[in-house]
Amino acid sequence: MNLRQLFLQHLAQTSAFPLALEIERAEGMHLHDVEGKAYLDLIAGIGVSSLGHRHPAVVQAVKDQLDRYLHTLVYGEFILAPQVRLAELLAQNLPGPLDSVYFVNSGTEATEGAMKLAKRYTNRPEIVACKKAYHGSTQGAASLMWPKDFTQAYHPLLPGIRHIEYNCEWCLQRITEQTAAVVVETVQGEWGVRPPHGQYLKALRKRCDEVGALLVFDEIQAGYGRTGTLFAFEQYDVVPDILLLAKGMGGGMPIGAFVASRAIMQALSENPILGHITTFGGHPVCCAAGLATLQTLLQEDYIAQVKTKEKLFRELLQHPAIREVRSAGLWLAVELEDFDFIQQVIKICLERGLITDWFLFNNRSLRIAPPLIISEEEIRWACNVILEAIDAVYTSAT
Repeated sequence: MNLRQLFLQHLAQTSAFPLALEIERAEGMHLHDVEGKAYLDLIAGIGVSSLGHRHPAVVQAVKDQLDRYLHTLVYGEFILAPQVRLAELLAQNLPGPLDSVYFVNSGTEATEGAMKLAKRYTNRPEIVACKKAYHGSTQGAASLMWPKDFTQAYHPLLPGIRHIEYNCEWCLQRITEQTAAVVVETVQGEWGVRPPHGQYLKALRKRCDEVGALLVFDEIQAGYGRTGTLFAFEQYDVVPDILLLAKGMGGGMPIGAFVASRAIMQALSENPILGHITTFGGHPVCCAAGLATLQTLLQEDYIAQVKTKEKLFRELLQHPAIREVRSAGLWLAVELEDFDFIQQVIKICLERGLITDWFLFNNRSLRIAPPLIISEEEIRWACNVILEAIDAVYTSAT
């Protein structure tokens, strides 16, 4: 059996139509298959490879840490330099209250940890989340998801979850003295890139303060420069009580974190002790990669270029079939007719060496979220391929 057949037989499948590219190597903006064909990655592994694939600083940091040590003991027992240095650098680049970091392995684990922390700190039973938001697929994180299309088969999930509409200030009255936390994406991702409107986040902060609920910003996709600042919330003059990070955090290595003040985070260490534990969270190699990633973003001008590159995408992506382009930095949703139209466009792009995708709660929109290192020349090439693909589908339909 060839590798593709073995993939289909032995790897658990999550859909009936995987892209099934057989990748041999990756470098910078490109993935290369076994036949040597190059594919420009316009989605960065779903927001992960912010510095592109195998960035030299990340690769070197991983190699250096491999020569020192790998796993030593469960999280929080030993003083490990990669963890400490990464936590220190994060704290230095976050507002004052956010100075305590709990490292985990993924975004969904960051969500789970934050949910536990909020309940423990407030001693309240309820969590509020926004409709059409995605915070992860484990049972706790999935409980935050609405509509129930992707979760109904696994019910019952966690009780005590209330849902509100994103960008609806009137809905904030559903946040009450029973609410432990409100978990919200700073920019809604899987609904097709929906930034906050007007003073929405400030109104949300005010309501949480009024009732004593913790405000949790999910920046698992929006963080690490994606929207034009290191963290998206910096653009809205609102600071959360807990911040969720992952995806772009590790430069291609698996890592996540939830960040809070020491006063809040302390709640996990007593009554009971070991209130939240993880074996592999904060793995030294992943933290070394995360440190190199953050240092590179702070030292280079990739984030400063995001808004200019966003503008170029918006200028180029014009076609009668495009109904709307929404964006938040180098994170764009190109809305087309329907899911069938999108799938045809994705297929043509792939044939021409461009990797694109769609959104979980908006299958009418094409996902664009390239590595921040993408050049203007690569943007022009990618947009040309997309427009040609759209035109081919549009012409055949008319």
